[in-house]
Amino acid sequence: MEIALGGMRLTTTVEGRQRFSVNARFGQDFRNNLESLKRLQVQTMKYGPVPLEAVADVKITEGPPMINSENAMLRGTVLFNVRERDLGGTVNEAKEKLDKMITKLPKGYFLEWSGQYENLIRSEKTLKMILPVVLLIIFLSMYFAFRNAREAFLSLISIPFALIGGAVMIYFWGVNLSVAVAVGFIALFGLAVETGIVMVIYLNDAMQQLVDKKGNSKDTITKADLREYVIAGAAKRLRPKLMTVSVSLFALIPILWSHGVGSDVMKPIVLPMVGGVLTSATHILLVTPLIFLMAKEYELRKQGKIEVLETKH
Repeated sequence: MEIALGGMRLTTTVEGRQRFSVNARFGQDFRNNLESLKRLQVQTMKYGPVPLEAVADVKITEGPPMINSENAMLRGTVLFNVRERDLGGTVNEAKEKLDKMITKLPKGYFLEWSGQYENLIRSEKTLKMILPVVLLIIFLSMYFAFRNAREAFLSLISIPFALIGGAVMIYFWGVNLSVAVAVGFIALFGLAVETGIVMVIYLNDAMQQLVDKKGNSKDTITKADLREYVIAGAAKRLRPKLMTVSVSLFALIPILWSHGVGSDVMKPIVLPMVGGVLTSATHILLVTPLIFLMAKEYELRKQGKIEVLETKH
């Protein structure tokens, strides 16, 4: 049957520089005639030649258009696309339903989720390693800049507030959590800390002016003096702080309404940055001076003086 229908290579003919294989099989009219195939004689040991339909059911059926293999094993694929929801949640839900429907697979069979989901899992593992490293690098950079762990931690407080704004922006925009969104959050942390450093520098500059004027002792410095100079340090240089935030916003906001090539990738990155910059700026302008004031009042009460960092700007 294999030779009659599929053919068999007999020899190879050479014509000049070209080679052609010579195959033998039944003619096209015979191969397309189902009744002729049923009457095809098959040689048996006991009964001699018998028609093929006597030992087999001959019929036309649809088979697989392609046979795929991977790692020397046959593979069958089921493809589907995800719309209007996150990829990870969709695959997890599909896994739960399949586990309920298919309790046991035949021997040699197994299920494997691949494609973009496989890339998502790899990206999540990478981000879990990168995110702590990013936060550590930010903290060390601020520590070496201020030479004070408390001041570095004070600037780090802006990161949770930035995270809140980014999450709210993603929620209202209807974007699902993805690798691009995670990259946007990592970039947002740097922007938030940048603005916080500017605020801390000017607050320490105000403390230096207070010490130069009244000395560094709880006998000469009162809580009212601390409050006055903290307000002056937070408000006097308000314009450069707002400019730092505005430059970032003016560069990012137009991407939200873009529709060109690559906009579907850029929007998830930009969204958390826009929302986070707004909330972190609000925190830095209003909350950071208050926390700074409370820290200086504690230093004055416990140590009898305040710590003043050397600032250059």
